Amino acid sequence: MPMPLWWGQINKRVFNPRALENSKWDVINHFGRSSGRKYRTPLGAIEVGGGYLFILVYGARADWVQNILASGSAVLETGGEEVGLTTPRVVASAAARDLVNDTVKLPPGFFVNEFLVMDIASPVHAGST
Repeated sequence: MPMPLWWGQINKRVFNPRALENSKWDVINHFGRSSGRKYRTPLGAIEVGGGYLFILVYGARADWVQNILASGSAVLETGGEEVGLTTPRVVASAAARDLVNDTVKLPPGFFVNEFLVMDIASPVHAGST
């Protein structure tokens, strides 16, 4: 069961700005589906064969997920690099577990049952996001 969206709104306004400042998190850059505004969302990215897996703590209804699904792409800041991502798709726990190796610990399925998978599109040059 994903966390309630109201907690995500608190997280977005209180904790995300602090996470962006401390630079310990990966950051996904995406554009608002209605506003066109650029957003930066801190999160954990798990590298999987040819792409990345994202744990959807708030489920696929979260604004950042809906923005990426609508646009079909995003840019991930990870390890000091920017990686273009494409082909977003929401997958269930079983499919996500098939993508990761045994050393990666995913949350239990009763807590998180949706994940976002995206393919690497191309390297992105600094300043192009």
